[in-house]
Amino acid sequence: DNETLIPYGKPFPWASVSVYGQYDATAPLNFNFTVQNEFKLAKEITHFDYIQQEQPLYGLTVYRANNGIDPETGEPWKSDGNAKDILLKKDQAGNIKTYIKCEFTHHIDSCDHMFYDDDWHIQVWISYSRTYLPQWQEMESNIINILNSWRVSREGKLLGKQI
Repeated sequence: DNETLIPYGKPFPWASVSVYGQYDATAPLNFNFTVQNEFKLAKEITHFDYIQQEQPLYGLTVYRANNGIDPETGEPWKSDGNAKDILLKKDQAGNIKTYIKCEFTHHIDSCDHMFYDDDWHIQVWISYSRTYLPQWQEMESNIINILNSWRVSREGKLLGKQI
């Protein structure tokens, strides 16, 4: 990557991935409450209204604080850690399964991306440069493919080829 990306001004490809098992079998595997609470707290504490944008972005529903405008300057947000874009993907039942928050402060365009996988009964957290947001589905798929490659029998034998 140092040879192929950085010399040409391409963003450095970094990411952080964490996987959390969901132990409470009765807990819903969605971000419905989390997002509702996020919007409520934004309004009560920072006085931001999150407004759904008309156009989806990469298949995600987009919400922007105060419609993407800083109320103090009347200009688009440039540096406020509280004014993140929120991007969501729901399943067919209307449950939020993917929850991404992207910021754009101090020239650091980063995203915190969380998703649930029902088969594994896990929550995955990913952090990466916003430049890679178009690949959000590929990242989710690749992570699940890696996990699937680690499946073992009850005796501890790999069931397939490990990635």
